[in-house]
Amino acid sequence: MKRRRTIYFNDARHYYLFVHEPPMRLEDAWGPVDEVAGTGIDTLVYGVSRDDGLFYPSRIGKRFGDGEPLTMAAYWRVWHNMQSLIDRGLDPLTVLIERAHEQGMEFIASQRMGAFPGAGENVAPHDGGQGMADEAVRDHQFGVLRELALDYPTDGIELDFAAAPIGTDWWVPAADLQRHAPMMTDFMRRVRTMTHEKSGPPALIGARVYPTPELNAAAGLEVETWIEEGLIDYVVPLVYGYMTLDPNMPIQWLVDAAADTETSIYAMLQPYYCEENRPLTQRIYASAAMYRAAASNALKMGVDGLYAWFMHWPLESAERAILTELAHPEQLARKDRHYVLRRAVEATGDHDYPAQLPLAFDPASDLGQPRQITFTIAERLADEPNATSVNLRLAFTDLVAADRLALSLNGQSLADTRLRRWPMREIDPYSGQWVELDLRAMPPTCGENVLEVTLLERPSDLPGTLILEDVELLIGYDTYADTPLG
Repeated sequence: MKRRRTIYFNDARHYYLFVHEPPMRLEDAWGPVDEVAGTGIDTLVYGVSRDDGLFYPSRIGKRFGDGEPLTMAAYWRVWHNMQSLIDRGLDPLTVLIERAHEQGMEFIASQRMGAFPGAGENVAPHDGGQGMADEAVRDHQFGVLRELALDYPTDGIELDFAAAPIGTDWWVPAADLQRHAPMMTDFMRRVRTMTHEKSGPPALIGARVYPTPELNAAAGLEVETWIEEGLIDYVVPLVYGYMTLDPNMPIQWLVDAAADTETSIYAMLQPYYCEENRPLTQRIYASAAMYRAAASNALKMGVDGLYAWFMHWPLESAERAILTELAHPEQLARKDRHYVLRRAVEATGDHDYPAQLPLAFDPASDLGQPRQITFTIAERLADEPNATSVNLRLAFTDLVAADRLALSLNGQSLADTRLRRWPMREIDPYSGQWVELDLRAMPPTCGENVLEVTLLERPSDLPGTLILEDVELLIGYDTYADTPLG
């Protein structure tokens, strides 16, 4: 049955088992639950696996660190934190599940589908194995999922396919992914049947998949069939290696596919504004205004809920306030929003959906050639007097005052629009410029917008490429409209 949820994901490692010093206190053991309790989060998803182990004392799979050298402090903490609870007669996973239920939250255990700890030696494709194409490995993976769904008091399980190929290996050899698509659908049917063995309501089944039909098809995931047959209760689309918040993730196809079904679609809200993969750039977390923009676009698209993770830790009042807003769409209205267009990154390679940025203009070949960029917003700014600032920001590498560009928005020229400039980065202010245009008199429309950029002229003795690095839209709201007095 479709249900609105606001979900937070904890991967068991980075902000939990890796950081607390053993022996683990109950207050620390409850951390993933308590840090989001009292916000709008009603569901905690907990990542229980990595290639090299499970983060609970499984009777089916291999526990993390079992029989392996603990090669760093973080790994040592993981083992001893879990063991310190076990020595007191406490199951580390049960402790979390019971705490979530005490706090009124659902608890869903997330298993990476390309991770097979305990299934045997050299079974993963990167070790020369066949992964889940091997029936024994398939049965092992099924046993772990069954244990999580039926032997623990979870509310459901999440099958994480999107972790591959950056967070884990593929579930079968990469060359065989499409050939084994029917096998994976049969496996999903088997899992669906198993979840009905749970006493009371069946265990929920979620799936983390890729954002486009093409990426899922290439990975051998028949997601639309899973939805049509009712094999999954919810879907979360994402690219694991891309952690920058994207308010224009192309997931309308999923919303449409699930429209007349019982499957819910939850939009992933990635945690960063930018990462270290850009030159001379540090990681910056997304602001509340950025979360509002992405959440508003997703809700306008028709998703059934929102899914967040990896926010700045420890979660303080700012992060908790964001999570509260995400659970209450009415609180998103008439508050500042910051839309950011995503950039391509090398790390995700062919396992990502297209990005429009960066956009290069070669003066030798591109003069006078219009280039279009599309973006979507959820606001009807023309009818909103309390939107007192509407600013379009463009960042260009190697921009100089002698460059001449033509800009238009939805076919209307921005030539007469007021603008200001400042350095693109503080550390190398000579490398590029931000250009900000005041669009209050010509605001973007609700829905899709088309920004057209044309390089008209560049100094003849400056033959280098001009690069449009960033496109952002900032909308500021105030209690009082800035209407004229006269």
